[in-house]
Amino acid sequence: MARRSNGGAGLLQLSQDEGGVAGGRAPATSYAYKQSLIGRAHRFELTEQGLAWHIAGRSGMWPYPEIAAVRLSYRPVSMQSRRFRADIINADGARLVILSTTWQTATLMAPQDRDYRAFIVELHSRMAGSGSRAILTGGLRPKVHTAAMVCVTLLAAAMAGLLLRSMVTGEWAGALFLVGFALLFAWQVGGFVTRNRPLTYSFDDLPKGLLP
Repeated sequence: MARRSNGGAGLLQLSQDEGGVAGGRAPATSYAYKQSLIGRAHRFELTEQGLAWHIAGRSGMWPYPEIAAVRLSYRPVSMQSRRFRADIINADGARLVILSTTWQTATLMAPQDRDYRAFIVELHSRMAGSGSRAILTGGLRPKVHTAAMVCVTLLAAAMAGLLLRSMVTGEWAGALFLVGFALLFAWQVGGFVTRNRPLTYSFDDLPKGLLP
């Protein structure tokens, strides 16, 4: 059995029995991450039958044709700016969440970019091979994205007003602070809103901005 591992707490493992491909068997692909320091890792595996999952002592199997929807999004947090999320929903409305990061220590949330990307791409490939008719969407829901855009616009207008006032009154230290804050705001919040614009995609054209 050959395995590829990045040495983290939550890993992608590509395992293949010797001679498995020659015998017509697809390699099993698995992914795991810890959503918090407390509790077990969330584990997922792509099998010939479907998506198998093990979460908090519970487990199940979702056949690929019964996956009704997949939503990819970019979800940065304070401790990890590169954090992606996949919401998988079956025909009964149940939801599985897969994150691209894993908790390793109380102060370290480690990225698993390559492993997460490989697992999500392979999931889509197997769903497509099963004839899936799942709804594939990306980013935030339209109403949420619109609300976020309104908030960003209002905050940008407020900062522009404060900057203009600082320049008029000669408060250059305050003006420099506002410029720095505006750049940081544009990088973090602007990137979040831009990446998470609502979209639909197909199995053969996954959104690059919503994958590591």
